[in-house]
Amino acid sequence: MPTAEALRDSVKGARVTVVGGARSGLAVARLLARRGATVFLTDHHPAEAGVAESLKKDGVTSEFGGHTPRALDADWLVLSPGVPTTTNLVQSALRQKKSVYAELEVASWFCRGPIVAVTGSNGKTTTTSLIAHLCAVDGRKHVVAGNIGYPLSDYVDDVDEDTVVVLEVSSFQLDHVVTFRPHVAVLLNVTPDHLDRYGHQLERYAAAKFRLFANLQSSDWLVYNHDDARVREHVLQWSAERGLAPVAFSADGEPSPGAFVRDGHIVLDLPALGTSPDGLGASPTMLRSEDLMPTSDLALRGRHNLYNSLASAIVARAVEIRSDVVRESLTSFEGVPHRLETVRTVGGVRFVNDSKATNVNAVWYALESFPAPDGPKVVLIAGGRDKGNDYEPLKRLVEERVRGIVAIGEGADAIEQELGPHTGRVARADSMEEAIQYAQLMAEPGDTVLLSPACASFDMYENYEDRGDTFKRLVHAL
Repeated sequence: MPTAEALRDSVKGARVTVVGGARSGLAVARLLARRGATVFLTDHHPAEAGVAESLKKDGVTSEFGGHTPRALDADWLVLSPGVPTTTNLVQSALRQKKSVYAELEVASWFCRGPIVAVTGSNGKTTTTSLIAHLCAVDGRKHVVAGNIGYPLSDYVDDVDEDTVVVLEVSSFQLDHVVTFRPHVAVLLNVTPDHLDRYGHQLERYAAAKFRLFANLQSSDWLVYNHDDARVREHVLQWSAERGLAPVAFSADGEPSPGAFVRDGHIVLDLPALGTSPDGLGASPTMLRSEDLMPTSDLALRGRHNLYNSLASAIVARAVEIRSDVVRESLTSFEGVPHRLETVRTVGGVRFVNDSKATNVNAVWYALESFPAPDGPKVVLIAGGRDKGNDYEPLKRLVEERVRGIVAIGEGADAIEQELGPHTGRVARADSMEEAIQYAQLMAEPGDTVLLSPACASFDMYENYEDRGDTFKRLVHAL
């Protein structure tokens, strides 16, 4: 297998086709052109105004509105993460034995700073943002990129060896990595999501997530969720085969090395600052045990956020951030937009925007974070573009904590059929405005109206941010 250095050196003079003209595709096309490649960008969608002209100024030729044979006249291809491997153009390239790389892979060839990469079906945006907050509180130079906002390709020219590169990484971005190697790899969980992209096979989706740490070496950190059986079994087997010492976090046990909860306190059983995890399995005396802080002091509530905080505390040790900074950061972090974001309270009813909950497991965590069955109830607004959801895990929580459901979008039938029998009231709405009106009628003082869709947004909105912003705007207008 070629090294990252060899691939980087091969860019100058190479003929490269970039497939996909969204943000990541545009960024990697410009990066490659700056590095001396002859770049052709192809997208089957029409171009937005001025894009083709802007690319031409940057030395990139392009085509929009379809793929022509010119797209295969290349030494290798780069995919924007929104482009599935099953696309005809990509399949043709693979049949011709052409290499196909992810944007993340290509950008990593030029990245000089240490990479902290976070993936998982749920929690990766919050954890990425929390790690960035830790770096900010510590005064550490850092950039935040990947699935959370801007592509890594936009940043690599300005990153030096002292800049921590914090990446949120999706399964799509990992589909075609070859040499990508973070210094710290964080795997939060693997639950069913995006199965429509992976032939409705959870194993294929999980395999994409596991590529995050395929190239780790003994001096790197593999941070994983010990309570997720699928993740634990794979990580432990894989690490044993390669002689690595993974570092776990757990809300239920006390793994070592790792971060866990004992008597209501976060405990870190980790290498001291300035050391790496290699050799820990043979030398447990290298670990330093520390009572970090009470869990009651965490700014973020809920079991899912406990996992995010534990993982972030391990990352802080890996990038040598002191414990006093960790404590300050975990108590001051304010969360991320569209993830259990309180909008306002109207007539004693709290409205919460959880538009980022685009799969069943995210909704499970959201409902689990609300009061026990004998407390106030939730009116749940759910639905959108179903990605092959199995709603079975939600049924108990719906019975216990949900007063009513308002179903929206293409997935409304499935929501109504699967979850409707487990709550007292069900309504269907044709718009977000109508959904909020129905939810307000169902709710009683003390209740929470929760937008937590369990589905993608693309049937009604541009993205989950657009959906959440619409919800917030309408709630503020009540």
